[in-house]
Amino acid sequence: MAGRHMAFLRRHEVERLLHLGKGELDRLLEEEEGFPDGSEGYLSHFDQVLGTEPHWGWDGGSVYVWAARSGRFRERGAVLLDPSLGTRAVAPGKWVGFQPTSQGPAMDWETDLGVVRILHITRFGAACAMAVELAEDAGSQGVITVCALFGDIGFTGPALIAADTAQPHLEYEAQWGLVTRLVGQPLPWWPSALRRSDVISQWSPGAPVTLAEVLPDEKETTLRQAATVRWPDDAAGTALVDLANSLRNQDIGSLDSEIRIFGEHGGNPHGDPLLIAARHRTEGYPLPRIDDHDVLAAGWRTIAFSRLFEAYEPLEIGMRYAADLLPFGPHTEVHARGSAARRWGQQLTPCAPTALHAVLADDAQDVTFYTDCTSGIPVIRKGSSRDSTWVFLAPLRIPDPDAQLKSVILEDTVWIRTTDDRIHPGPCTPREHLWWGPGGGDRPTEAAWVISQLMDDLSTQVSLDDHWHHAPAGLRELLNQTHAYGTELPRPVLDHARSQQVGDTP
Repeated sequence: MAGRHMAFLRRHEVERLLHLGKGELDRLLEEEEGFPDGSEGYLSHFDQVLGTEPHWGWDGGSVYVWAARSGRFRERGAVLLDPSLGTRAVAPGKWVGFQPTSQGPAMDWETDLGVVRILHITRFGAACAMAVELAEDAGSQGVITVCALFGDIGFTGPALIAADTAQPHLEYEAQWGLVTRLVGQPLPWWPSALRRSDVISQWSPGAPVTLAEVLPDEKETTLRQAATVRWPDDAAGTALVDLANSLRNQDIGSLDSEIRIFGEHGGNPHGDPLLIAARHRTEGYPLPRIDDHDVLAAGWRTIAFSRLFEAYEPLEIGMRYAADLLPFGPHTEVHARGSAARRWGQQLTPCAPTALHAVLADDAQDVTFYTDCTSGIPVIRKGSSRDSTWVFLAPLRIPDPDAQLKSVILEDTVWIRTTDDRIHPGPCTPREHLWWGPGGGDRPTEAAWVISQLMDDLSTQVSLDDHWHHAPAGLRELLNQTHAYGTELPRPVLDHARSQQVGDTP
């Protein structure tokens, strides 16, 4: 399984794992066709310069699994992969109890083999880390194996990654159904949003399903706290609460989906259904939403142009989850050295930073702030003068009713040159981007359709709905070609391309 912790074993480590004497590994490699293939270990650049010879080694987990399934080395292999466990009689195990471990909430189960600890988390390497900790602890309560959830569904239930305390650095895939057989009763499972100690600790065999609240995540908490700020208008607070409710509803929907999928497919095909130990409270859900797009858009505009410190974090969240409500298009970054970018920079006006400027700047140190007064978009320039970049949100439209499109410049993004000799970044809708050139199986229909709309009306608010259907074939093919950096396509070239159908002779 790709999600397990990988441990690279050298020759002497394989010999120690399998208790092999001198020369026995070579004979084993010759005689056992199924033995895992080895490979050369990674060498750092420093070791390569020193001329260090690479070490030949093996994936320890693969060797450990192979040993468990062999006849001769079974006792040296993975505990839960011993083939006899599926057929031999085992005495019913018993529940030991909840364990608040350093790795997360866990349950211990006494079995014929010893105590099996199940970590109810999906963090990478958790089983290995817990097994290492137990191996170093003399009072480890007889735990022989640690299992952690993988986050997927295996052949007989939720997928598990295991690590034995005898070989804590070697992880392998274990079967939920086998562990269920060892403990002698259905194992409880909790959906990811309810895998908390305060929920899991309430369970014991025969206990009813726990009804628990889904706790707000950091994004929701940030939005609700920001909604309490005294904003210039009520729309800002309304927009923040609406997005917080939306994110909470999405979390509840994801939780319901996870419970449904694991409930339908996570049980043993030949045994009991999956024991779902907790569900969320349903009273009051879904949380109410605001249907008035104009009110929400006005609220986010207030937040975006605010200079309050409290606007920064909620705006970061809004730009990711409510981009359609902001009055701008996608995040765009271009080299300031380009000819079109240099000319555009001369049109910008320095300004005091807003929350939008702060989000665009992120953690950059050398930053100056601007506004494009024609389109109103926020712009920052970051980096040294020799290697600086412009970072901005693309406009949704070019409000220049007295001009027409004169040419298109292909330079990091699509630039529009107008008949009044001004330069503008091409307008684009959120979650889209303007590109050109060979795209494999894709075609630059976004740029083709935007350019076509601007050729008809420079001031239109562009739409990219069904752009793959609306984009003129000739423009699409023109933009699908390779163009040098900074190529300028004059209006006559664009008019001619738009009039062409694919396959027409120029």
